[in-house]
Amino acid sequence: MDAPDFPVLRRLLTDSLSVLAADAPAQTAWLDKHRVAVDEIALDFDHAFRTAGRLIEHQQISENAVVALREIDALLAGMSGHEHADRWTRSALASDARWDQVRQLARQVLMELTGGGEHPLPSIQAIR
Repeated sequence: MDAPDFPVLRRLLTDSLSVLAADAPAQTAWLDKHRVAVDEIALDFDHAFRTAGRLIEHQQISENAVVALREIDALLAGMSGHEHADRWTRSALASDARWDQVRQLARQVLMELTGGGEHPLPSIQAIR
């Protein structure tokens, strides 16, 4: 992947972060609009974070952002597993403290990546 692909990788990352950073009602509306489950929020981030390796490797994002992205990844991973199924509900988006932590970190990174500009929630195509 050459340097010209950096904007595509950055867009993937900012799109996923915009959903993570949104408040719970906006997240729920996004889930309803696209008819996907709550875990799609984390799956989109996971995909974007894994592909962001090139951005990290070529120092296209700051070390502070990298640390926050890794923390988001760890928080979401810590919510995984059958024993945490209750954290992957629409009501948990509004009530679970970990989702609040994820939101705050996502907002921090999104602010850095976009310079504070508006970044609307992305449209997705769910393949069924």
